[in-house]
Parts: sequence; structure tokens; C-alpha cells
Amino acid sequence: MSYPPGRIPSDAANEVDIVFSSAACLNGSFLALSNDDHYKTSSKFSGIDMNAARLLFHRLVQIDHPRICQQIAASMEKNLIPRLSNSPPDIEALRIYITLPECPPMNDANNYVTLAIPLAMAIVKLEKMPLKVLENWWAALEPAFFQKVVELYKDVVVFLLKLAESGMPNSEQITWNNFLKCALEVLAVLHGVNERAGQIIQYDKFYIHEVQDLTDIRNDYVNWLQRKIYGVLPDMPITICTYPFVFDAQAKTTLLQTDAILQMQMAVDQAHRQNFSSFFLPVVDTVNPCLVLIVRRDHIVEDAIQVLRKSKNVDFKKPLKVIFVGEEAVDAGGVRKEFFLLIMRDLLDPKYGMFQYYEESRLIWFSFQTFEEIDLFHLIGVVCGLAIYNFTIVDLHFPLALYKKLLNQKPTLDDLKELMPIVGRSMQQLLDYPEDDVEAIFSLNFIITVEKIGLTEIKELIPGGTNIPVTKDNRHEFVDAYVDYVFNQSIAPLFDAFNESFHKVCGGKVLQLFQPNELQAMVTGNTNYDWKEWEKNTEYKGEYWAEHPTIKFFWEVFHELPLENKKRFLLFLTGSDRIPILGMKSLKFIIQPTGGGDNYLPVAHTCFNLLDLPKYTNKDILKTKIVQAIDHYEGFSLV
Repeated sequence: MSYPPGRIPSDAANEVDIVFSSAACLNGSFLALSNDDHYKTSSKFSGIDMNAARLLFHRLVQIDHPRICQQIAASMEKNLIPRLSNSPPDIEALRIYITLPECPPMNDANNYVTLAIPLAMAIVKLEKMPLKVLENWWAALEPAFFQKVVELYKDVVVFLLKLAESGMPNSEQITWNNFLKCALEVLAVLHGVNERAGQIIQYDKFYIHEVQDLTDIRNDYVNWLQRKIYGVLPDMPITICTYPFVFDAQAKTTLLQTDAILQMQMAVDQAHRQNFSSFFLPVVDTVNPCLVLIVRRDHIVEDAIQVLRKSKNVDFKKPLKVIFVGEEAVDAGGVRKEFFLLIMRDLLDPKYGMFQYYEESRLIWFSFQTFEEIDLFHLIGVVCGLAIYNFTIVDLHFPLALYKKLLNQKPTLDDLKELMPIVGRSMQQLLDYPEDDVEAIFSLNFIITVEKIGLTEIKELIPGGTNIPVTKDNRHEFVDAYVDYVFNQSIAPLFDAFNESFHKVCGGKVLQLFQPNELQAMVTGNTNYDWKEWEKNTEYKGEYWAEHPTIKFFWEVFHELPLENKKRFLLFLTGSDRIPILGMKSLKFIIQPTGGGDNYLPVAHTCFNLLDLPKYTNKDILKTKIVQAIDHYEGFSLV
């Protein structure tokens, strides 16, 4: 543009107005000129050159010519978008829905209410057939262009949620609700397109991380449940839970915890009602409103099995209370945490032979050689479910494949590479081999050799596999069968017992919202450390406070420690070197003073994340004692 900054001739302004007021003009623009036959426009292809559209829009809308941008926005607001039909006259008329998200004014937050939201309303109102064509065109977009549309409506949702947080008149609530619903509905359509197309972009690109801070997720979940029970009433506020694909792992965890609390409360209420009835009806037995496990430390597995075997499904939904025989500690969470640590240590002990340890990956998997009863696999499934249900991290060294299977997803070669790296790489080499002489070079048949009780056994991967060589044509089938044997066939009854009991405790629709890696992070924690956040949220008892000299020494020493020692301190304090999926802010840490002085080591009460810290006379002594304490801590070894 050669016009002076800030000014454009009236004829240029009129031309811009004409073009951006006319759907026909825009639909006839940005066509892929290399294509003939009506630019190959069909229900599968839009015929649009998206790169040309992006380039021209950005050349047209420049900082030194704001009047052009203002004219474009005004023309689209007053003339273009209001005239969009829910039943376009022909297929070419749908092109505008593909190109408009690339127009810079559409992505300006100042224009969300006048441009982006009205466009969303037009999309939502499209009849079934034109909407299907638009979905096909979205599915054919390159990832960058598809993500542009997703990001636009994610930003619109955040904009609206912030608007609500800042306060608005009641008279505007209905309009706001409709705006939010339209933006989320467009995201729902895009999410459906993304899933059917095999993920044009990663699933987490739909996450709106701000949701957790801008809405009360717990209240939203309760409202969503009420809508499911009583139906949707006129003018009822929209619930974000209707669109669960926007929730990140932390938000999903909050949902699961909310669901657990509600189910616990319902189980307790049911027990109280039954106990009340028993006063008047002798045939009705009284029941405990909690799931009580009374166990001996040296017989923790046997005692737990005995109680859990007699428990009904409803009992697993009750709050868990653990009592160690001969101990008077009140279970305020610490005793329960210790129970999980101890029972998992015992269940994963090699003496039971339930799991095989893989040295190269330092992971464990179900052992098809075990002689233990299926009951033990039921128990470990219940324990893992109870740990989630009672918000306790369990340090399980399973591969991601376990969490895929729990969510009904198939393990792949990548999972074999994680569990058995050498075997996995060999399989990849087989698939990547470029020549035709696969049979001669690899000398493989459709069998797998396994060790059982010191003896070598040959298992056929498919019927007659002993006599079927692996060739270039069937090698993918061989790898798939090998992966299926390791993760499914060989351990089917063991995993089925684990899976059944796990879902008996914490299964449900909320759990199905998780991706495998998110479920793994919720069970075992993660390593997204934020040590400054942890310091900020630490509590102090007695004479200690944030500015006490000993506390200042402690944090100076701690932040100077290498990462490995920080993780070892976390293990020393909590029993795990991983943190909850909700982050460091949810990892409680309490420091209290204790006597003894410079000659004593700090003591960790693992069950309560409580540190007894003597008042050391200087920083060097404190550092020495902290390092000695974590060096002498053995922890709960799982293998």
C-alpha cells in the first residue's frame, strides 16, 4: 500500500467494503489456480489455496493502515456475517467458513463479540449436509490451518470466562451463556473432526488450561450431574463438563476427586439409612459407613485380602480407614498413606512372583510364570483403585501399556520398546529392513520363545506359526502378533482380574476422560517440580516461621542441592520422589522445630510430610545433616 499512514482514499475504502461485505467475492478468491474442474471443489475439497489466503490477509491488514482493518471488521460485522445462510445455495458458498478464521480482525479480542462469535453462531446453525461438507474440508486442512481455528475458539472461550469472572449484569447472563455455548459447540465439532481424522493435531491442543482458574469445576460437575438426572431446563447455565475435551490433566483430576467425594458421601448416606432402618427392622443388618481395614504389619497382604474379599462393591465407594493392630494412631490420612506404601512394597516383592522385572527398562509387567492365586491380582487392582479414589500416589513401575489397557486402548510397538528396549529395537529393525531377503536374513517364524520354571517353551503367535516364516510381506503382522502376545495373550487372566477390580473401585465416565499418560501421572505422580512454589506453600509449626534463621538456612541449602538430591529429599520426606498431578501446590510440607541441636539428624514423618528440623547453629551444619539424612534413607523399594 502506498497510501500515507492512517489515511486511505475513499475509492479504496469502498472497494474493501464491497469485497468484505460480499460472501460471493470472498468465496471466489484464494482459489487454487493449478486445479481445473471448478477448482476441484467437492464435498471433500474446498478448492482454496490456504497459504494464498493467509498471505493476502496479512498483507492487506498492516499496522500502519489501521483504517483498512477497521473497514474490514465493520463490513464483515454489518453485511457479511449476518447474511450467512444456514442452507447455502451451493457448495462453493461454504468456502467463507474456511477462509474467515485466517482474517486478522477475526482473531482480535476486541472483535470476538462482533465477528468470531457471530461466525460461530452461523456454523452451529448450518443444516446437516452443509455442516458435513465443512467438517470434511476442515479434516483436509494442514495442521497449522486447522489449529488456527481451534485456537481462535479456545481464545473466545477464555475471553468469555474472564468476562464472567469480572462480573456482568444479570440481564446479560442469557446472552453470555449463548455466546459460550456457541464457541464450545464449534470446538466440539472441530474435536469430532480431529478424532475421526486420526488426530490432525494432538488431543492436548484442545485443552483450555485456564478453565481450572476461571471456573468452579467442582460446582460445574455437580450441575452437569443434575442436568443428566433432571434434564436441561430453559435458561439453565451451560456446564463446561458437557465438553470434557477442553479439560487438561489437572482439571480431570479435580473432576475425578469431586466424583469420588460425591460417591463417598452417597455410600455413607446409604449406610446411615440402612443403620436407621435396622432400629425398626431387625432383619436389616447394621453396616459401617467406612471401609475399615484392620491389618497387622507383618501380615498386611493376608489381612487385606481377608477384608476385601468379603467387601461388597458399595463398600469400595466408602471412605477408607486403616487401623494397624496394636497401634493407636488416628487415620487422618497418614496411616492410610503408609498402608499403601507397605502393601504395594509387599505385593511387588519377588517372593510372590506376580510381576517380572525388566532390568534394561527398570519396569515391571505381569508374570505369566506366577503360581499365585488370581485373588492377589484382584487385590492389587483394588489397592490401585483405592489409592486413586483416596487421593494417594502409588509408586508403580509399570509401563504406559498398563494405563492404555485400563482405558481400553491397544498397546503398540512403542510400548514394547519402553518395556523391552532391545527386543523393541530388533522389531523396528525388522520393519525398517529395505531388502526383499527378510526370511533369509532374520530367520524368524511366527513363534516366541519364553522361559518358564527354568525351561524353554515355544509359543505360536498364530495357529501353525511354527511353520510360517516371517517375510517382507507379513512382517507387520508378526510384530503386531508379538506385541499382542506380550501385552495381552500371555497375561490375559491376570490382567483381567486386576482390571475388573480396579474399575470396581474407581471406574466410570470421568476416568474415561483421561489419556493413558494422564492416568499414569495421577496414579504415580509426575516430575514437574516447582521448588519455589513448594517453599511458598510450606507450613511451619512452633517457633518456626518463614524468616526464622534455621528456616532461611534450610531453603538456601535446599535450593543449592543438585536435582538428584532434591528428589532424594522428596523421597525421604514423602516416600516418593514424584509429585501429585495437581502440582507442588497440592504437596503439603510442614516443618517443626525439635530438640537435640547440632548432633542430631532431621527426622521425616513420611505419613504426614512432616519434617522435624533441629535448630542448627549454622548453614554448613544444616547442609551436612540434611545430606546425611537423605543418604541413610532407604525408602520403600518396589523391586
